Amino acid sequence: MQLAFVLVEPKVPENVGAAARALKTMGFGQLWIVNSQVHREPAAGWVAHGSDDILAAVRAYDSLEAVRADADLLIGTSAKARHGKRELYTPKALQVLLGNKGDTVAQAALVFGREDRGLSNEELASCDLVTGIPLAVSYPSLNLGQAVMLYAYALSGLRLDAAAETAAVGQWTALRDRLQVLLPSLDVAPDSKLYQWALERLPLLADKDVRFLHTLCQNIEKKMR
Repeated sequence: MQLAFVLVEPKVPENVGAAARALKTMGFGQLWIVNSQVHREPAAGWVAHGSDDILAAVRAYDSLEAVRADADLLIGTSAKARHGKRELYTPKALQVLLGNKGDTVAQAALVFGREDRGLSNEELASCDLVTGIPLAVSYPSLNLGQAVMLYAYALSGLRLDAAAETAAVGQWTALRDRLQVLLPSLDVAPDSKLYQWALERLPLLADKDVRFLHTLCQNIEKKMR
């Protein structure tokens, strides 16, 4: 699995530089930026200090939807529960979840919102999981560079396989697509609580659980035919 850190519409170049430096010191290399060019400004390079290669390799996107197309697992960050997801996972819990994915996920993406207002409810709803950092007080909140540093530190123990794309990956995405077809055929409507609950719990599964559910789905599909 590979893990990308995604910044949505950052406005302060120093924050992007700080994020690049955080990734470099914690052993990560993928920085994706949505709808912003501030990483090209000199101030970003000044703060990056030794992690210019991270800035130079930034992958730019026009929208979060475009990021979704390149990521098997999309994880949104939020300071509070203001979205439709039932669970808000801590960085420590997220590290355990990602560590259990094995080779079922090729590319995961951790998404950070704008400095002034974070991610919108619609953007969070498009994510498979939502994570947040427990704070002793609500305000002042962490700035973007600090948040990236804390997550990079918390997730630094993950085993990232550079050759993951050549392995038997993508089983989690395939299972999600499979259930989106299978559940309605079992009279579980997409707007039902059961359908939504099933897809919301799906990202929590470990690799062996994903393989088991593929087998179960296959047996159900054969029985239906």
